[in-house]
Amino acid sequence: MKQIGAVLGSALLAAVLTAGLSGCATPIKDERLRPGVSTGVELMQYYGSPSRVWPEADGGRTLEYATQPFGQTCYMVRLDAQDRFVSAVDALAPSQRERVQPGMTPEEVTRLLGRERSRVFFRNSGEDVWDWNVPPDMNGYLLRFNVHFKDGVVLRTSYSVVYPDRRFLWD
Repeated sequence: MKQIGAVLGSALLAAVLTAGLSGCATPIKDERLRPGVSTGVELMQYYGSPSRVWPEADGGRTLEYATQPFGQTCYMVRLDAQDRFVSAVDALAPSQRERVQPGMTPEEVTRLLGRERSRVFFRNSGEDVWDWNVPPDMNGYLLRFNVHFKDGVVLRTSYSVVYPDRRFLWD
């Protein structure tokens, strides 16, 4: 039994380290991306295919680079109608999460925050709750941002703290 715990602990540690290291090269911090100069083709050569592409009213597009269900970011990279880099933002940054308001539709929330980690329907309350992993204030736990939908619109938002199961990490 201890061997299983050690293997699971090692696997969990490897997954956490991989998820943490994958955030090192991001569109937001990349000096090679120059507004008005860098192209969508160059961006996708470096970062790969986006998880989703959102068309924009001006003929441009936004490339969504979601890292859920294990990551804590979702980069929205804006390209203009000439396929030139305009800007990049982490859709799961606190300022973006604050933009979720009661009455918004699921489509509006998805467009704002990107792909969710999970969806759970609570029959007793009639709420459909979507969540996203977000960076916690301190190390030692996971933090999830929850959006509660009822009757097809946002009812409220909340946070959940997830503490690691230490039985698998230490003997």
